[in-house]
Amino acid sequence: MKYHKQNVLNAVITGLACLAGFAQATDQKPNVIVIYTDDQGYGDVSALNPEAKFQTPNMDRLAQEGIAFTQGHSSDSVCTPSRYGLLTGRYSWRTDLKTGVYNAEQPCMIADGRMTLANLFRDNGYNTAMVGKWHLGMDFPGTPEDRDWSQPVQDMPLDKGFDYFYGIPASLNYGILAWFEGRYAAVPPTVYTNKKKNPRHMDYRIMPPYETEPGQSTDPTRTHKTNFEIAPDFIDNQCLTRFTDKAIEWMSGKEADVKNGKPFFLYLPYTSPHYPVCPLPEFHGQGDAGAYGEFVIETDYQIGRILEFLKTSGLDENTLIVFTSDNGPEGSWKKRLKEFNHDSRGALKEGKRSVYEGGHRVPFIVRWPNGIAAPGREWDKPMGQIDLMATFAELLGTELPDTAGEDSQSFASVLIDPESDYDRLPLLNHGNDGRYSITDGNWKLVLPKGKKGAELYDLSTDRLEKKNVADAHPETVAVLTARITEMVANGRTTPGAAQPNDTAFWPDLSWMTEAQYNAQ
Repeated sequence: MKYHKQNVLNAVITGLACLAGFAQATDQKPNVIVIYTDDQGYGDVSALNPEAKFQTPNMDRLAQEGIAFTQGHSSDSVCTPSRYGLLTGRYSWRTDLKTGVYNAEQPCMIADGRMTLANLFRDNGYNTAMVGKWHLGMDFPGTPEDRDWSQPVQDMPLDKGFDYFYGIPASLNYGILAWFEGRYAAVPPTVYTNKKKNPRHMDYRIMPPYETEPGQSTDPTRTHKTNFEIAPDFIDNQCLTRFTDKAIEWMSGKEADVKNGKPFFLYLPYTSPHYPVCPLPEFHGQGDAGAYGEFVIETDYQIGRILEFLKTSGLDENTLIVFTSDNGPEGSWKKRLKEFNHDSRGALKEGKRSVYEGGHRVPFIVRWPNGIAAPGREWDKPMGQIDLMATFAELLGTELPDTAGEDSQSFASVLIDPESDYDRLPLLNHGNDGRYSITDGNWKLVLPKGKKGAELYDLSTDRLEKKNVADAHPETVAVLTARITEMVANGRTTPGAAQPNDTAFWPDLSWMTEAQYNAQ
């Protein structure tokens, strides 16, 4: 990298000094929990949105006792690529997935040998677990026409650094739904169903009765007729309870290890408030934003159960919790805004799938009683989920190889030093329409694509991205364009040896030439 080298060096020196002080204060590595919600917008946390039409006391507690990153970003604006970025510290568009998401059954997006957060922690003496929704591809035994569920699932979380897995393969509408534990489901997906009308929301439900034959359904309650595989005991509204139960059960089994110096890492990706919006009956009527608000309230309740377990087990003080969402809110935010005056976007521009802020600026909160100095503060500069890899590596006192976390920059100094002068290198974002953006401090440039020209916004005065000032600042457009060109071509955004992207030049890179792409 040719830019910001001195800033990076200063940040590293400051961070190392802070970490040296932390190391003297405690000889125990923290337990780490990453709670990942699904399609939860910035405005769906009451601590971040004073106008919210429901309250989220446990999410709010994380902010009050930790740090709220008000410009925290998912690494993409849809599910699969954001999960890849979070777990690897590398932008997903460097792989062969340029837009869209994965099916439930597909070769895992995380290549063999690619470092993940789970690998990082396991290699540093941690127990590791994932409980929840994967959505990065799995290899199931046989074919849909000829399954053998006595055989193990392959190319899945247990092959990517996790010691334990309980959960589901993908979003509920992608099928192959069962309560998988390890490589097997106690009750395998041997029956069939698809989306059914949801009487309480504008989406769908995945619930019995189920059918015994694949193919087309004649069930009049269906919104889609082609069946997918499901287990007889699976029902959509059990996900949050089961995931929390299993997470607590697994952590309970590791208490002795923690006391003996072996901490744990838990990745807990919930399925809410992604469709189907299906809050349990005991949450009906809570809040003032309909079923969606009830579903977020239920999610908050489950997070409260995790916090209560940590408190009663004595693990609370030295457990670092990251709470964030994979992208902005689904398109139903428009109806919710009109009907309930609740803005899931937090008044940002657009939502899920968008390159604008509403697509990827999400709730991002870190709580760590033993480690965070001056809790209850906000951090108002850009940072991303892509940065967790480097941050955790620094907290563990280990260095990443050039082939890992290529887009990840540590923000550890922010946690342990309220006066940190941390500035992130330019942060890249991506819309599901193939548009890219680069944010450097207050400037955000949306790159041109097709008939859409470049757009430049000053986020310090135009958080809502209403005024395109590209024509007034051509020099800024030129500088940011050169920076993103270099970052794409180098295969990394951080200092280090250039790395190859997984594919040749692709058409969405419309602001740069194939020669520029191949020059590095």
